[in-house]
Amino acid sequence: MREAMLRAELGDDVFGEDPTVIALERRLSTLFGKEAGMFCPSGTMANQIAVNIHTRPGDEVICDEGAHIYRYEGGGTMATSGCSVKLLDTDRGRFTAEQVEASINAREAQWLANTSLVNIENTCNRGGGAVWDLKEVDRIATVCGKHGLALHMDGARIFNALAITGEHPESWGEWFDTISICLSKGLGAPVGSVLIGTADMIARARRVRKRLGGGMRQAGILAAAGLYALDHHVERLKDDHARARALGEALQQRPDLTEMMPVETNIVIFSILQNASAFCMKLKEHGILAMAIGPHQIRMVTHLDFNDEELARTTQALQRIPA
Repeated sequence: MREAMLRAELGDDVFGEDPTVIALERRLSTLFGKEAGMFCPSGTMANQIAVNIHTRPGDEVICDEGAHIYRYEGGGTMATSGCSVKLLDTDRGRFTAEQVEASINAREAQWLANTSLVNIENTCNRGGGAVWDLKEVDRIATVCGKHGLALHMDGARIFNALAITGEHPESWGEWFDTISICLSKGLGAPVGSVLIGTADMIARARRVRKRLGGGMRQAGILAAAGLYALDHHVERLKDDHARARALGEALQQRPDLTEMMPVETNIVIFSILQNASAFCMKLKEHGILAMAIGPHQIRMVTHLDFNDEELARTTQALQRIPA
């Protein structure tokens, strides 16, 4: 990947002249059946640009209560686009068409925020990497069309989802107005996400990207990593999933385990009796990094650089750390 970055052909992306960036944008937009794409420095920027182009200040966005656009993007939905959020109580991040329909504010009710956007996150981070059912997305898209709402997918881990379902990316792309695709998670690139949609939407998105400071010059050195990842790191996501399941099985042996979300992809979320932060510090002493996401809840993620040797070392550490 570093060699690909070193050899990348470069130009000025602000003027639309970087051939490597253009190649990455076309690759992903074509793969998902969209007209255009735009390279962004981060998934947060890609998501927040999508929120901005689909809404007006004072509008409302429907999403899961644990959605990344709400919890982990610095309040960008509110600060950057001036939107409120309607949070849904969901099944590990996945909601239903009926929930969306029931959450839409009546257009004639001028005292309520105007509902304008529905956000789906796939896979669901706070849901332990839960994968959406395409049939339910179809039903949600129908509701959005009926009420004139935009539908955005935070596809930070969409390739992890596709590795499970076996569906073609275009079968997902057809239901969404915009999709953000992260290159720096399971795909292993050092930085970057691509926002895809119609040519008109992406033209508007480029103006917002510039306003937010995301206009980069010779960005092809970063885009080259994304192209390499698409060529070499998609199929191997199944290895991450297998190691995550093995990690889950090892955790099941701990007597202090109180709860574990089903392990579908590469995220393992579990709860223990002891303090989560203290447990993570014990893991760190063994050279293992994990994240406390609650007083007793911990998240582990398997990835490109977590191999069978690291899995064995982690399993041994979990056996040694007292309950």
